[in-house]
Amino acid sequence: MPNPIALVIFDIDGVVRDVSGSYRRAIADTVEHFTQGHRPTPQDIDQLKSEGIWNNDWKASQELIQRHSQTSGKAYNNNYDAIVDYFQERYRGSGDDPSQWAGYITQEPILMGAQYLADLAQGGVPSAFFSGATRGSANYILQQRMGLNAPILIAMADAPSKPDPKGLYMTIEQLEATTPTGLPVLYAGDTVADMATIQAAQAEFPERQWLAIGVLPPHVQAEPAYQTRYSQTLTEAGADLIVPHVEQLTIEKIQALVHRSSP
Repeated sequence: MPNPIALVIFDIDGVVRDVSGSYRRAIADTVEHFTQGHRPTPQDIDQLKSEGIWNNDWKASQELIQRHSQTSGKAYNNNYDAIVDYFQERYRGSGDDPSQWAGYITQEPILMGAQYLADLAQGGVPSAFFSGATRGSANYILQQRMGLNAPILIAMADAPSKPDPKGLYMTIEQLEATTPTGLPVLYAGDTVADMATIQAAQAEFPERQWLAIGVLPPHVQAEPAYQTRYSQTLTEAGADLIVPHVEQLTIEKIQALVHRSSP
């Protein structure tokens, strides 16, 4: 690898894989099941996510159930463990062995190739992953589907939920075991919580260069007006750059962004 110029860290859901037919479908299934018929739309889920504190999809499901209970005046089972169990059955399938999974996770389109990461590294931008997904789910995509060998990953159980930046710092620490310290950091994500994570890091360590990359998830790109609104939401949350596809975050764009944003 040539002399590194920046570190890039990727969220996974909506960035590395399209979760509109998997995680978000599992949210809708779970809410529909526990409310006995109310199914939230993709826009409903996006609206909740735009609040910036619902990165955990199990808790997001519970919150949507609770809100429907309040608006409908009906009491529903809102037991967190029961919600997690039902969600996981839909999303992942039964058991802990990934080779036996048959849920929505097996159908997720992959949005990033291993060659893209190799090209970034060759251009002086080493990469890693920081995600609110479970480690099993994340590694299923990164290792089994993408073929990566032991990628650096901080997952759900490793750190507090975003927008708390502790998981971001943990990821950087692992990258800096083999790179110079203090390089600019780019974090690419698709939600307000992802952008807020970078804002929190910037507030805590202003001497470092932090850059938030907003990636538009596939489900918002079907309607131009919706894409525009979603882009504006990410921009208002602090995105320094918006890209429709993660692989459009090229070495050239990273170089230009780091140069433009440097003191």
